[in-house]
Amino acid sequence: MPELDVMIGGRSFQVSCQPGEEHFLRSAAAMLDIEAAPLTAQLGRLPETKLLLMAGLMLADKTAAIEDEARTLRARVAELEARPIATRDVAVIPPQVIESLAEIAARAEAMAAKVEERA
Repeated sequence: MPELDVMIGGRSFQVSCQPGEEHFLRSAAAMLDIEAAPLTAQLGRLPETKLLLMAGLMLADKTAAIEDEARTLRARVAELEARPIATRDVAVIPPQVIESLAEIAARAEAMAAKVEERA
């Protein structure tokens, strides 16, 4: 089982992980270190248990906020997916208009035929 040295709050910790999970452990330690940095800057040197507890709680708070947002967004997506697809109003062309257009087209073709005959 691989053992890694990670830095959190300016302190080195040796931790073990499953083979192939080293990247995830380093990433998680980096996230914890980011949360620990302001604590050590504001409060100075804290006992490591308190430092890790506070940094972990800050990460948990951020995670809870993200989970709440994800839950809200999932509910909104489900709501939108459940809506019927809006249909557009399709214009209905009255039969008189169709007949008038057909008549105009016939006249135009007749006029075109006359022009061709004279040419």
